[in-house]
Amino acid sequence: MGTVGTGAEGVVGERRQLLNVAYRLLGSVTEAEDAVQDAYARWYGLPQSRQEEILSPGAWLTTVTSRICLDLLGSARARRERYVGAWLPEPLPDRTEWAHAGSTDRTGPSDPAEQIVLDESVAMAFLVVLESMTPAERVAFVLHDVFRYPFAEIADTLGRTPAACKQLASSARRRVSVARTPVTATGQADVVRHVKEAWETRDIAALVGLLDPAAVMTADGGGMVGTVLHPVEGGARIARYMVAIADRAPGLELLERSVNGAPGLVAQRAGVVMTVAVFDVADGRVTRIWAVRNPEKLRPWAREG
Repeated sequence: MGTVGTGAEGVVGERRQLLNVAYRLLGSVTEAEDAVQDAYARWYGLPQSRQEEILSPGAWLTTVTSRICLDLLGSARARRERYVGAWLPEPLPDRTEWAHAGSTDRTGPSDPAEQIVLDESVAMAFLVVLESMTPAERVAFVLHDVFRYPFAEIADTLGRTPAACKQLASSARRRVSVARTPVTATGQADVVRHVKEAWETRDIAALVGLLDPAAVMTADGGGMVGTVLHPVEGGARIARYMVAIADRAPGLELLERSVNGAPGLVAQRAGVVMTVAVFDVADGRVTRIWAVRNPEKLRPWAREG
């Protein structure tokens, strides 16, 4: 894991990779950055003689970061129980579409959100599935299936045998659905665009036609803003709820933007992002909507450039 090199520049150069690993393990940009900072603090806390003994600082940092994430995942269940309403991963903007405002909110090139590669392994549907795994399963699966680390090295992170780590990854893999054919970005963008148009015109019938009858909408307000605390189930109920929101939120503007690498919608009022919505689409209809409203999770969406 990681690269070989003991120079200070080489160690700092691992930050991007570490953030990518940590975000996929934790589903939180803030927690991922904290985990990486903690790993670096431990590295710089080592005596120079010990640092020089480590042939691959990158591998060492990845192992330590993964262990920190494992500990955080172990305590996450209790933290989720205290969380108000549903907990969703933090959504990420495409840095080519979205720029940040201000200089005190982790903005600029060093913004951790901008260091994370947007691919299928950060799709909201994928991150939600990862939440259903045990901490050990998630670490084994992400490190092996996403980042291609060998089980012999993952064993060192988890404190288990390579065979046990292989079983953990296999168990996690079974949780990841591969039953349906993936929707192309263009196909999903078309459906999302139609949802936006129907939402803006308060067209309940059109929304119902775009939503799968068994669709589910989950919202995350974190107790900081008003939203439904439990998932809304059924296409017709979701359509009525969306129109009711539109009626209660005059001046809300919807923008088509990439969210975690997939077509999504961003709702803003007076230039302030209020909601980031992610969609899962199958057979031309929306099957899942994840709406993140917790302002603490919307920091990377501070302002459109």
